[in-house]
Amino acid sequence: MLEGEELLLEQVVLITGSTRGIGRSMAIQMAKEGALIAVNGTNANDVKAVVDDIKTRGGQAIGICESVASIVGAERIVNKTIENFGKLDILINNAGITRDQLLVKMSDQSWKEVLDVHLTGTFACTRAAVQHLKSRGEGGCIINLTSTAGLIGTVGQVNYSAAKAGILGITFTLAEELKRYDIRVNAIAPAALTDMTKPVIERIQRRCKEENKEFPDYWKIGSPEDVANLATLLASNSSTVTGKVFSVNGSKIGIWEKPLHTELSIEEFKKIVSY
Repeated sequence: MLEGEELLLEQVVLITGSTRGIGRSMAIQMAKEGALIAVNGTNANDVKAVVDDIKTRGGQAIGICESVASIVGAERIVNKTIENFGKLDILINNAGITRDQLLVKMSDQSWKEVLDVHLTGTFACTRAAVQHLKSRGEGGCIINLTSTAGLIGTVGQVNYSAAKAGILGITFTLAEELKRYDIRVNAIAPAALTDMTKPVIERIQRRCKEENKEFPDYWKIGSPEDVANLATLLASNSSTVTGKVFSVNGSKIGIWEKPLHTELSIEEFKKIVSY
């Protein structure tokens, strides 16, 4: 076994989109903590490389080459995990893609592809996993990867922002729906330099320079390993938190709250909207 604190000893963890970046780091970190890992991706060579890496380090892992973009594919990923290990304890919905364009230039296909992977994939994997977790009756943990794009929006990412906002809705809803089964549901909005986030960060850097603005602290980001460490803590049985959204930026962890509701008189409202 890899050297670690064994926070996830004998726990079966399925991580979608775990062949690189944050997903890969989570797979390696959780294997280090004693978890049995189901590595998922759409490229067989990439999947095998991560599985081999984990095994070389002394961990246990299987590979599942399948896309979460279809409901059938997502369900197959969950079912193969259960068939191989006999159970599933922790699901991490991490698979993601970007197809960035301004709204008027965005194609139907770019819109659909992003929502299929992020939103449909999260829905379908979670539904299949919850059916198993409920039947076992031993609780469980679901971690959804969202983004500040879903919390506050990002120019040029209307598809990605919509999908990630939808994942927040899934997280909040299922945390309430599943707490009676002792199934915890949380979300992480990571800030980490990966192949997928690098173009976004570079675009923000250029815009800040052009507009003579300070580069936002949020985007002064950490590593995929920072995100993996947070996910490991949330996944461990020592954690009881549910229904929360956490951001992680290097050594700093943020907690995002649900939008606050404020009631105003019509006159107060007019002042705010500058009538």
